[in-house]
Amino acid sequence: METRFVCKKPRVCLLWGCTYLPTPQVSERRDPHPTRMQMPQGNPLLLSYTLQELLARDTVQVELIPEKKGLFLKHVEYEVSSQRFKSSVYRRYNDFVVFHEMLLQKFPYRMVPALPPKRVLGADREFIEARRRALRRFINLVARHPPFSEDVALRLFLSFSGPDFLPADIQTQFAVSRELIRNVYNSFHKLRDRAERIAARAIDNAADLLIFGKELSALGSDTTPLPSWASLNSSTWGSLKQALKGLSVEFALLADKAAQQGKQEENDVVEKLNLFLDLLQSYKDLCERHEKGVLHKHQRALHKYSLMKRQMMSAAVQSREPDSVEQLESRIVEQENAIQTMELRSYFSLYCLHQEMQLVHVYLPLTSHILGAFVNSQIQGHKEMSKVWNDLKPKLSFLFAGPNSSLTPPRCPRDGVSPH
Repeated sequence: METRFVCKKPRVCLLWGCTYLPTPQVSERRDPHPTRMQMPQGNPLLLSYTLQELLARDTVQVELIPEKKGLFLKHVEYEVSSQRFKSSVYRRYNDFVVFHEMLLQKFPYRMVPALPPKRVLGADREFIEARRRALRRFINLVARHPPFSEDVALRLFLSFSGPDFLPADIQTQFAVSRELIRNVYNSFHKLRDRAERIAARAIDNAADLLIFGKELSALGSDTTPLPSWASLNSSTWGSLKQALKGLSVEFALLADKAAQQGKQEENDVVEKLNLFLDLLQSYKDLCERHEKGVLHKHQRALHKYSLMKRQMMSAAVQSREPDSVEQLESRIVEQENAIQTMELRSYFSLYCLHQEMQLVHVYLPLTSHILGAFVNSQIQGHKEMSKVWNDLKPKLSFLFAGPNSSLTPPRCPRDGVSPH
């Protein structure tokens, strides 16, 4: 399944520089696009495009830029002009490489055209011109491909041109955000554990109440005959057993109310806490992938590049053979290209982290929903159980009735326990 980006009035964003996409809103409602929610008309296995329609989607020109940039070997830049977006942007070969890799990752089951090969040294005019034509063929095939042409990555690759999109202190912001999410995650993890225990206690309480009522029913159903020297006459004991047997119904109802409260707390409190914890964990995992992946590779590439430069300076001082110097120069240029590609990926990774952090903050108000569900569960549960207890209380009056039918609640002088 292809990845789709749906955004409202998008501002430009991509590896090559971008402004920010709109901050996502949980409560924001969007009318579903009819072509995305409904089955296409006709046979879905047939591609309903003609050649003329595909060619009319866009025509992209790729022209060489006279100015060249680079440290050891001058890099070729291209002016990429899109007829569809009425835009003209500057791109380098490495930009095409990153864009190509993104297409392969997002559309693994689609035909992604191949890029022309990279040539490090000795790129003559014939090679440069052949590569320019190949890049033009590549970008036109992509721009006219039905799924690719509707993807935000293509639009931004063809239309964005501007200054760096990330704030200067993005690394500091990343470190602060990661520490904040770590602390929030730890707190919510403890809240989730306590909420689980509270819900479990309610369910255990339900089981205890049910067993309590069953034991009262068993006591009331006892058929053992009274001995002749019993202090209570048989009629009183029979009436008392009948009252005890009837109490099991109320205790079963109490058990049912307690179980409902426990289940409600599991669904409305524990589950929402788990949902938020899953979101926080995904951000933590993203930070770890950034540091262990793109950032770590970028730092290693920079270290390797600095070693190569030292070797180059040493070779120049020692006046080594031209062939060895040329080989070292070729490796340095290749490493420089790799570093520039990694920098693009690192910037895009930081941009994504910045956006994902905003998404986490959008979910933060879920805390109030969780607390509200917890409070409502406690109020409703205690209210319903209180009603059952109050209905049960009048039925206990017969248990405390003496021989003359007057209430004589029992007392125990040794432990001071009151029947109330």
